[in-house]
Amino acid sequence: MRKISVYIIAFNEAEKVAATIESVQWADEIIMVDSWSTDGTPEIATKLGAKVVQVDFKGFGDLRNQALAACSNEWIFSLDADERCTPEAQREIRATINDPNAADAYWMPRRNYFMGRWIKHSGWYPNYRQPQLFRKGFMSYDLKPVHEGYILNSTQPIGHLKNAIWQFPFKNMAEVMHKSNRYSTLGAEKIKHKKLSMGSALTHGIWAFVKHYIFKLGFLDGWAGFVIALGNFEGTFYRYAKAVEMQKGELWKAPQATTISTQTTH
Repeated sequence: MRKISVYIIAFNEAEKVAATIESVQWADEIIMVDSWSTDGTPEIATKLGAKVVQVDFKGFGDLRNQALAACSNEWIFSLDADERCTPEAQREIRATINDPNAADAYWMPRRNYFMGRWIKHSGWYPNYRQPQLFRKGFMSYDLKPVHEGYILNSTQPIGHLKNAIWQFPFKNMAEVMHKSNRYSTLGAEKIKHKKLSMGSALTHGIWAFVKHYIFKLGFLDGWAGFVIALGNFEGTFYRYAKAVEMQKGELWKAPQATTISTQTTH
């Protein structure tokens, strides 16, 4: 029997991480890479048998590479703190890693649940993020701070697993807005070198809404599809707006009190 390590990255995920870890108790090793959570996440993980590794957050690419280094088994399964491995996916994973003809890496479909329903459109299914099952040493990540890419160290094509894991990306609307704010800040760092304006921020935001709501059939997901499209508008618009803010620097600072006083007297 081939052995497998599961790694989970987390930060202040106390409400979600227990269910995530419990869904992979079948694994030979569970590694949780935490970035100094303050809500009890590490303690929950330790109590459930996971090995907790603390890593300073320098971007998601670096975080995932640190997680790979902490895994000790031949196969690695990547699971985020808002994801759950189903029994069907577990059986397929075990069968795959024990197959002598197995590929070196596999895509895994994800079923996203939001506002009480499975989101079948809006670009959320099958919603591959990166290959999530792979042999140790055959994959790593680039160092982008967010939406990191993967680097495949294999000449074999990536395989596809059939059984989906489940994802619960947002508990409530506050989490939608919080994630949009956090990711737009990280994403702004990636594009701040480009020629940008507030007009281009608005154009990109509108396109993000249209792409998800119309072209990716988000309207078929009801109000959930509208909220997803609107969230993509906001996240995209603020990502570009924050990048413009970074470029402007001093120009966007508040005027001095003497300047305001002079303008008022005239």
